Amino acid sequence: MHIEPGVVEGTKLLLSYATAATAFGLTSKLALDSVRNNGGAAALALRSLLTTALVFCFFEVFPHQAVGVSEVHLILGSTLFLLFGAGATAIGLAAGLLLQGLFFAQFDLPQYGMNVTTLLVPLWGISELAKRILPARTAYVDTSYKQALMLSTAYQGGIVAWVAFWAFYGHGFSLDNASAVGSFGVAYMSVILIEPLIDLGVLAGAKALARYSKGPLFNVRLHQPA
Repeated sequence: MHIEPGVVEGTKLLLSYATAATAFGLTSKLALDSVRNNGGAAALALRSLLTTALVFCFFEVFPHQAVGVSEVHLILGSTLFLLFGAGATAIGLAAGLLLQGLFFAQFDLPQYGMNVTTLLVPLWGISELAKRILPARTAYVDTSYKQALMLSTAYQGGIVAWVAFWAFYGHGFSLDNASAVGSFGVAYMSVILIEPLIDLGVLAGAKALARYSKGPLFNVRLHQPA
């Protein structure tokens, strides 16, 4: 989902700073909620360090391919959300993306505001969706395939929608631009075929290894109903 350099340029980048500020505001809310309801500040800090390292690996180590106006990555946003909670996942996404830009992809830094918005706003969206589709009596290790699919589809769909917005905002509604956006969307939504299965596999592992997956490194809701 890295927006390619040149898609949005000049004064149009100002909008990305505004949306990034909004995304960071949502992240602050998710972090505060985590401190209050998900183990406290120390637990949030530990999980955030872990999610930052994982996100950095996802971006830098996992295979990725430029398609159309952006790149297709396996971000595992819903997996991180279920394992570590929304607050730590949001911090990890923002920090991991920044570290990658600072050390390995400086050409992506002007697009940081767009990219971080594209990652964080859909995460906030699935945190709200989870409240509706995962009953309070359900621990996350008991998530069904249908529920995992809904979370993954919502997250990946949100990313595609934001990438499309930035592309059309930057270059208008020309046929070539629409084709590039469509190519990216089709390629990126293929992740939906993989991510729910990864979610369920990871959750099954967490359930089988409950003695190791309880404690400050993991989301309280992973094993404990709300």
